[in-house]
Amino acid sequence: MKEVMAVIRVKKMNQTKQALADAGISSVTGKDVLGRGASRQQEALLTGEEVAQSHSPRLIAKRLLTVVVPDKLVAKTVKTIIRVNQTGESGDGKIWVLPVLEAVRVRTGEVGDAAIDEM
Repeated sequence: MKEVMAVIRVKKMNQTKQALADAGISSVTGKDVLGRGASRQQEALLTGEEVAQSHSPRLIAKRLLTVVVPDKLVAKTVKTIIRVNQTGESGDGKIWVLPVLEAVRVRTGEVGDAAIDEM
């Protein structure tokens, strides 16, 4: 099983949750976060370009989604998140896929994929 973590735009949260639910992935955890990606100034430093200096880059409000899915649903989860959030503009977000060693459903004591399956 894997943990899919995605940083997305705030305004895309509800649409992303709905798309994941429609894809059969209804268990999602969301959190408000602040962050920034590579700024225009950082890119300019790498290319030797000159850019107007400003104060330190500000942090942007984003949402962090965490979804733990069986291995067979990882690709579907990632594709769904990309489909909903990809605009082609800077700030579309980032996705990480991490291994999960174990999962336990507290209510029933089920472990592994049985603890995360919806059925």
